[in-house]
Amino acid sequence: VHDAVVEVVEGDARNILCDAVEKHHASILVVGSHGYGAIKRAVLGSVSDYCAHHAHCTVMIVKRPKTKH
Repeated sequence: VHDAVVEVVEGDARNILCDAVEKHHASILVVGSHGYGAIKRAVLGSVSDYCAHHAHCTVMIVKRPKTKH
């Protein structure tokens, strides 16, 4: 990678990430997923879901691998 950009920005992650896509003309946005259940996701909202529907680029959602007990 030759042209990576690192920024620290405060605010609502949903808006910050979608704004950064526009600002940097990104072709892909990679976001993580906590894997919350439906109730917690409904209360807190899902950053990855918001970005998938509002970012003007491809969005890759990366989930944490399941751990073996």
